[in-house]
Amino acid sequence: MIIEGKEYLNKLITWKDKQLIKIVTGVRRCGKSVLLKMYQDYLKNNGVKESQIVTINFEDLDYEELTNYKKLYNYLKEKLIPNKMTYIFLDESQNVDQFPKVLDSLYIKDNVDIYVTGSNAYMLSSEIATMISGRYIQIEMLPLSFKEYMESTGNMNDRGIKYTEYLQNSSFPYALQLKNQPDEIRDTLKVFIIQLL
Repeated sequence: MIIEGKEYLNKLITWKDKQLIKIVTGVRRCGKSVLLKMYQDYLKNNGVKESQIVTINFEDLDYEELTNYKKLYNYLKEKLIPNKMTYIFLDESQNVDQFPKVLDSLYIKDNVDIYVTGSNAYMLSSEIATMISGRYIQIEMLPLSFKEYMESTGNMNDRGIKYTEYLQNSSFPYALQLKNQPDEIRDTLKVFIIQLL
């Protein structure tokens, strides 16, 4: 199930092709990766060719060797298309050693539009903030608001009942798939909480 994150999607659209690194932050499982996918679909639907989009999720073992910053930089440099904008999406970037060096080097290239996600603690660390200071915009994602929850369930009636469900089922998008499965929701939330500690 994909939740329409129009507010966040519109923010990315607003910053499209601007020479700023777009950093999407938020708690784990709040929908950052899904947002990047929605934005890539938007780009394709608006004339951007597949060859202009480079996507790497560093949790995918297919990209494990690219967690070395020099290999990553060289790989991305090879993907750049002369005289055309290249859109680079780097998901779960906290897994890359010396990642700010990669961002810094890509930032100075022409026709590169960079989008990054990672853990809040890492993305907002002083190392990254110092190295790319003045070169990025942060888009902070939150779990679903009650309004988004209502819209995603497809029923705008019975606000009282929906509010109770919202409180019981959690505001994480993933929990909508587990609707009315309290044990699974509880177990999932335990994992989220443990990861935050």
